[in-house]
Formats: sequence, structure tokens, C-alpha cells
Amino acid sequence: MKNFKFFIKYLKPYKGKITLSMMYVVISTIFSLFSITMIIPFLGLLFNTQKLVTSSVPLTLSSHSLVTNFNYFLSTIIIEQGKLMALVFVCTAIVVMFLLKNITFFLSQSYLAPVRNGIVQDMRQALFDKILEMPVHYFSKQRKGDIMSKMNNDVSEIEYSIIRSLDLLFRSPVNLIFFYIALIYISPMLTLFVTVLLPVSALFVGYVGSKLKSQSLDGQQKLGSLMSLIEETLGGIRVIKAFSAEHMVNDKFKETGLLYTRTMNTVTRRQMLASPLSEFLSIVSLAVIMGFGGYMVLANKGLSSESFVGYILVFTQILAPAKALSSAYYYVLKGLASIERVESILQAPNVITEITDAKRITSFEHSIEYKIKVFKYNEDPILHDISLTIEKGKTIAIVGQSGSGKTTLVDLLPRFYDVNDGDILIDGIPVRDLKIDDLRALIGYVNQEPILFNDSIAANIAFGMKVSNQSDIIEAARVANAEEFIIQRPGTYENNVGDRGSQLSGGQRQRISIARAVMKNPPILILDEATSALDTESERLVQTALSNLMKNRTSIIIAHRLSTIVHADEIIVMNQGRIVERGKHAELLALDGYYKKLHDMQMFK
Repeated sequence: MKNFKFFIKYLKPYKGKITLSMMYVVISTIFSLFSITMIIPFLGLLFNTQKLVTSSVPLTLSSHSLVTNFNYFLSTIIIEQGKLMALVFVCTAIVVMFLLKNITFFLSQSYLAPVRNGIVQDMRQALFDKILEMPVHYFSKQRKGDIMSKMNNDVSEIEYSIIRSLDLLFRSPVNLIFFYIALIYISPMLTLFVTVLLPVSALFVGYVGSKLKSQSLDGQQKLGSLMSLIEETLGGIRVIKAFSAEHMVNDKFKETGLLYTRTMNTVTRRQMLASPLSEFLSIVSLAVIMGFGGYMVLANKGLSSESFVGYILVFTQILAPAKALSSAYYYVLKGLASIERVESILQAPNVITEITDAKRITSFEHSIEYKIKVFKYNEDPILHDISLTIEKGKTIAIVGQSGSGKTTLVDLLPRFYDVNDGDILIDGIPVRDLKIDDLRALIGYVNQEPILFNDSIAANIAFGMKVSNQSDIIEAARVANAEEFIIQRPGTYENNVGDRGSQLSGGQRQRISIARAVMKNPPILILDEATSALDTESERLVQTALSNLMKNRTSIIIAHRLSTIVHADEIIVMNQGRIVERGKHAELLALDGYYKKLHDMQMFK
């Protein structure tokens, strides 16, 4: 029920269209009901089992007034023009009623269409907004393939299972209510018998579908695992081929696929059982009613033959919505499992939040201060007792072995994570007190692995810029030492870089990434091992671009190759989350400590 409440909130913006759709559903049901029930008096008058009505009564919306006046009108036709003309009139009226029923049914569907499609769009947009909102560490704990599966397959399942059932969920109860009232009017005793009979069928249907939700959830989770395997395979295809691991990966995919198939076979069988099961139970109910109703007619127990025929006709109209409602129930149970998975993203807490009265900051004037007592990630301490001041305009290098906390230290500055105990300050203001967009606008980032998007070179350079012009893009490329290879490509700046920049070499991708940082023109620059994965020639070109980028900026460099940071104003040496040494290159060598060991190992290599 909780999951269905989550879904209901997506219906609220469309309550106007839903109301109109419901209104036309009611009108359509009334036309359908009238077209059937008008057969009862006609049969009675036609076969002389009911007396002709020779006087009318005041016309009101009561059932007695409507039935009496219709009988009077039909009796008048029989008296004046004969039973044949009455038959023509009833047949014509039935055709007109069904025409109006189908017109209003179409109108109800047309108002419901933007509701169904709008909810899907709103849900996908909410998921995408949430993904953009979540902090970086959320994605380190999630499988990308599973997130993609929730955004694509689970939302599609919700659309197919629940949203497409909206019509049935709205229309079927209305039909059942109106036709049930008609049954009570025709024969209260027989309807009481029906009222006792139908809940038994409903309970049986509910019992069969009771496990559908949990099985559907299990199936969607296995589909998420499949998507993760696909995503990992596409991202690591070179490694898979290099290690001849195709068979191993294929076996793992096949095993996961078979588990998913078996689960979905069970789910599909249960889901497909809804229609034949409800149909069989409906026919059993109809047969029982025919037997009991026939007995009432033969034993003269207050039910005429024409009323019994009309009762059967009305009851058959209940079978279709009852069957549809049963199928919708199965679909909804299946869809609720997908809602649960979608909700797991939408309800995930965002720990990187902005305080209510966050301060604006538009420039960097003095210094960055790290005052960290401890930083934990997943309850594991990563950084301890960090005290570091970076003056404006200085170049600070951070070195140390893998896992020493270098990247974590710089990731705390733009609030990709928050310090557990301590503070980071910019110009004396804790970063937690600043507006997040303003804080990150001060910082440029060049990663070890350059991230490019499947778009043009120009769009990648101007990424994140609300307004840009071609001259600024060209100047940024020139500063990044990228113009030479860009102008040699077909279409130059409009050339598409491919998926994740696959059309470019590693050095070219990195220079585009640097051009993006130049375009942003931030006062603070973070370089996370920006040249460690490049060959010597590419490193020379990128290093030149980095030197251009770092002019007149405060730079924090995470370095693997010590030769690239010998001219840094200060080198911070880290080990096991602590600062163990600090100073200039020559001073650290003279200490003959940890830095000297790192330097000697690289020189030996």
C-alpha cells in the first residue's frame, strides 16, 4: 500500500484530466446500461407478459419514473403502430445508445492518454533529477547497470503494468457499481445470492496472485544484474579479450540470464493465469445464477421471464469489468515491485545538502584551509589529523602511494564528500556554509581519466557554460595545446568525439578536458594525476597545456610522476591518510624520508 501511495502522488497533477475521463466513463456506462435494460420492458410487452401502460407519470430521475414513462412510450408505439414498429424503435435506440457509449468511451480514453504518458515522463525526470542531485559516493556503492535498469526497465514495467491499467482501474469499478445497482433493481433476492458468490471468487484470485509482487521484485533485481554485466562487459571489453576471458564472462551472463528467465517464467505464468482463471470463475458464477434464477422463474418466486433474461444480460456485462479488474490486480501487483525499486532511488537520502541561509561566494581572495580531525567513509577512517593551508596563487602537490588518501583529500574541497569531524574553509568560511553551485564554480577539475560526452568538440569544451561563443572556445583550445589536432579533423570544432571520446587518443582527450577547464576559468584548479596515463609525447603536450592553465591560479596537483611537480611551491607527502612530510622538492630529498624513497623508486624504474 505504501508503494501505491508513492504512485498516487504522480496522479495529482493530472486530477483535472482524470476527473473528465471519469465523467465520460460514467456517461458511457449509463448509455451501456440503458441500451441493455430497455430490452426487459420490450420483451414483456412484445410477448404479452406485461400489461400495456396507458398513462405517464411526471418525469424525474427516479428509476420508477424513467421505467414507467419508457413503458408508456413503448406501449403507445405498439398500440398506434404495431409491435413491428416497436421492435424497429428498440433496435434503433440500442444502436444509438451504443454509438453514444463508444463516443464517450473514446473521450474518456483521450483524456487518459496524456495522464499515462505524462506520469512516465514525470517519473523518469524525477529519477534523472535525483541522480544528478545525489553525491558522488552514492554511485560508488551502486552498480551503474542496476541504476540504468531501474530508470529504463522498471519505469517501463510501471508503465505497462500499472499506468496501462489505469483505464481498467477507473472504468471497471464504475461499470461494476452501475450494473450491480441495476441487478438489485431487477431482483434483490438473486443479487443477494450473487453478492455471496462473487467474494469467494475474488478471494481465490487474490490467493493465486499473493506471491506475484515478491517474484516480480526478484525478477527485476536479476534484470538489474544482467544490465550491470552488460555495462561492465562493454566498459572492459579490451581486458576481457586480452585475458581470453570471453567464455568466463559469457558463462556468467548465461547463468544470470537463466535465473532471470526462470523467475520471469513463473511471474508470466501467474500473470497469464489471471484471464482464464477469472473467466472460468465468471462462467461458474453465471451457470449457478442461471440455475438459481431459472428456479425462481419456474417456481414463481418474484422473478418474471423477461426480467430474468434482462438480469442475465446485465450480469454478463459485469463479467467483462470483473475479469478486467482481476487482470489489472495482477498487473498492479507486478508493477508494485518495480515501484519499490524506483522508490529506492527517489527515497535515497542526500547527505550533501545546502543549509537554509547558505552564503554566496563569487571569488577566491586569500586561502584554503584544511582542518580535519577525521574523515570516515563507510565507517572506515580514511584521513586523520590533516592541517593544511594553501595560499592564493600557490601550487601545492600531493603525493603518496595508492590508497594514501590523496584523491579523497581534494574531493572534500568541492563537497563531493563532507568531513565527519573538522572543517575546510575558503577565505575563512566553512565550505558547508557556502552555496554548492558557487563553491564548485570556483574550482576547475582535470581528472586522470578525461571524461568526454558523445557530442562535438566545441560542446565538450563549453560543457556547463550557459553562454559561450566560438572565439572563446577556440582560445581555450589554443591555451590547452589542442587547436593543432582539432583543425585537422573533419568539421574541426563540430567533429563528434564519440562515446566517452572514443574517436580521440588519450592525449587528445586530456587536452580537450584541459580546454574545458580553461573555458571555465576557475581561480582554483585541481589536477588529479592528469598525465599519469599518457605516453611521453602526449605527456609533453599535455604538460605544456597544464602549465598554461595553471598561470595565475591556485593549483592542487595529485601527482604520480614526481618529475612533474619538482617546481611546486609545496609538496605534501601522505601515507595511510596522514601528512607525513611537507616541503619543497629539494628539502624533502634532503630529509631522506618517505618522499626520498618514492623518488628513488621512480628513478630506479
